[in-house]
Amino acid sequence: MKYPELENLSKEELIAIIEDEAKNWLAHDGLWFQAVERHYGIDKAIELDIEAWKDFTVIEAKRIMKRLNLPTNSGLDGLEKALNFRMYRRINEQKIERPDENTLILKMITCRVQAARQRKKLPFFPCKPVGIVEYSYFAKTIDERIKTEVIACPPDELTGEYHCAWKFTLEK
Repeated sequence: MKYPELENLSKEELIAIIEDEAKNWLAHDGLWFQAVERHYGIDKAIELDIEAWKDFTVIEAKRIMKRLNLPTNSGLDGLEKALNFRMYRRINEQKIERPDENTLILKMITCRVQAARQRKKLPFFPCKPVGIVEYSYFAKTIDERIKTEVIACPPDELTGEYHCAWKFTLEK
């Protein structure tokens, strides 16, 4: 076994490790962003964050596809499966709706970043420009026919039902 320290752990212990590692990943992402923001301002930090997400989201999608044996152009069914295996899925509450065969709606019910800002009585982080790139590139990697649209994402006004929502349409 490649990781003998994991061999005798229970399922619950392994899940706890996955959740903890997802929190560590998000903490690093946030600390990196804050460091860039301190040195260069929020506009530059968002610009560089977008650049990083263009690459990361494609890498993540390809790794998920390989792990799940998802073929290229696996449609909205493939996207739905893949969305459930993203790193942030372990720490954020999401809901997926399929209003029709050509549409998938992803609602991030609780985003760990935005929930923390709410607790601290801070304004929502304006993640929409990063999210547009992140979700578009992820979906296009799963299936090049998928079109991504934002329903609402900060700095948009939110309903309180979710922190952000995205619409994916399979174009034929």
